[in-house]
Amino acid sequence: MMISSPRSVCAGILFGLIGLLLGGGCGRSAVENDEPALRLTTSRIRGFDPAHALDEPTVRATGRLYEGLLQYAHKERPYRLEPLLAAAMPTVSEDGLTWRFELRRGIYFVDDRCFTASGGKGRELVAADVVYSIMRIADTQVGSSGFWTLRGKIEGLDDFRAASLGEEPTDYDLPIAGLRAIGTHELEIRLTEPYPQLPWVLAMPYTFVVPREAVEYYGEQFANHPVGTGPYILASARQNYRYEYRVNPQWVATGRPLPAIRRIVTSVVGDPSTAWLMFLSGQLDLVDVSREQWDSIITPEKELRPDLAARGIVLDQSPQMAITYVAFNMDDPVVGANKKLRQALSCAFDAVAWQEFQNGRVLTPNGPVPPGVAGHCVEPLPYGFDLARAQKLLAEAGYAGGKDPATGRRLKLTLELGTADNQEARQAAELMASFFERVGVVLDLSYNHWPAFLQKLERRQAQLFTLTWLGDYPDAQNFLQLFASQNVSPGPNRANYQSAEFDRLYQQLIALPESPERERLAQAAQAILLEDCPWILSGHPMAFSVRHARLQNYQRHDFPWGMEKHWSLAE
Repeated sequence: MMISSPRSVCAGILFGLIGLLLGGGCGRSAVENDEPALRLTTSRIRGFDPAHALDEPTVRATGRLYEGLLQYAHKERPYRLEPLLAAAMPTVSEDGLTWRFELRRGIYFVDDRCFTASGGKGRELVAADVVYSIMRIADTQVGSSGFWTLRGKIEGLDDFRAASLGEEPTDYDLPIAGLRAIGTHELEIRLTEPYPQLPWVLAMPYTFVVPREAVEYYGEQFANHPVGTGPYILASARQNYRYEYRVNPQWVATGRPLPAIRRIVTSVVGDPSTAWLMFLSGQLDLVDVSREQWDSIITPEKELRPDLAARGIVLDQSPQMAITYVAFNMDDPVVGANKKLRQALSCAFDAVAWQEFQNGRVLTPNGPVPPGVAGHCVEPLPYGFDLARAQKLLAEAGYAGGKDPATGRRLKLTLELGTADNQEARQAAELMASFFERVGVVLDLSYNHWPAFLQKLERRQAQLFTLTWLGDYPDAQNFLQLFASQNVSPGPNRANYQSAEFDRLYQQLIALPESPERERLAQAAQAILLEDCPWILSGHPMAFSVRHARLQNYQRHDFPWGMEKHWSLAE
């Protein structure tokens, strides 16, 4: 899952949200409704279509409204999957190619006018809905960025994708050999090759289940009209301002435990200082600790200040399964074609100064795979901070002293950022520019609002850009796939990096279960990346947040979608 550095979000078109969505009714606002609410922040949400749930705010929102076959256990570490829409974990054939799921009975989509046959009454979810939802990920006309999770994996799915090309509407009645409903509540998936990551994929928001009636009824506006089975419904939406969710009334009928928190209000707050003031005044229940507020909240021992603890404020901290980086667009004629230039700029990145700027909130990386994930590299970066080496490599790259021989002036590069309204991100970018300044290279900072930033990445127009990748699941493959040739933009390989040797190792490791051989392949693949330097690795972020004590049963999760249903609010 891609987010902008340090804490923003991702992928595709920003869909316009229009008023109150479900059924066209009108609900009370948060001001008018005195029912207790969980109060959170969010960034701009691009819509509520699971097929486009790539960025953090979207997956969190989508996880309230929709569900998949599997989910993460709330508090178990290491992470473990458990059934959600599935009645039990799948049965798998001995060769690992055939997976069968039995669905739970009595799970209903919310009432919505798209169900014209029943007069707006929501219907029961069936296996055909799962088949349809997976087909949407493959449909080129839907344009989901999640197809990388299933490309080449399910028998016949790639053929369906090919058939969806062109101007004619996609035919969802085409049979797919490896994806079929067996009766009403049983699903069979047949793979082309072993795919140990499949359960993780089926817990991702991309594969959350949507009803065909809603997609066809609302058409291009489907993203504005969520119709799911999740714990909440979208009660109201004020674009780029505030979104309100309320408990899904269908949950009562299914007999599932009703979420203790009946109402969630999320406010779009771009400035961390504003969020902190809102938190102190009781307008928010949970906020991240930003760099600006660090000394006001955290002691030198990285503990909560006693005066805040006395107010009933609680500090939560944990490492994130994530990597923050600056990417070079390998399509760019300047940086993409010059490995020594990329190596030189990697050596110019001052990891110590970066740590100080971040108040120690990042771990220095040894590779793109985070600590705690099998296949993590333990040796230091081969092109770590070394100014003398940076200058030498810069000269070997043809830019001695930072001078561009084509212009006779200093080499000027452009760094695209997707956080135009985030002061911390601006300060971080200015620090990055100062690193390059030391070796004579000018870094021009281009600030964009998130949709414009994403458009530049998808069109391969960014020269350099900074992002954070939050792991979609706890597997080295999820980080290494960011470099696979098959995943170039608009897929998750936003750097458009391509290496035949890396691809060869990557294809070997993804077919293996967790094992020493798989770890060896993951480390060998990373060695190729660390030599080619398509990224400057800036850190594995640590998560520090504060919450009011009234928010209970909370535990930070690297895969947080749908987790609010486990939380509670004290009276």
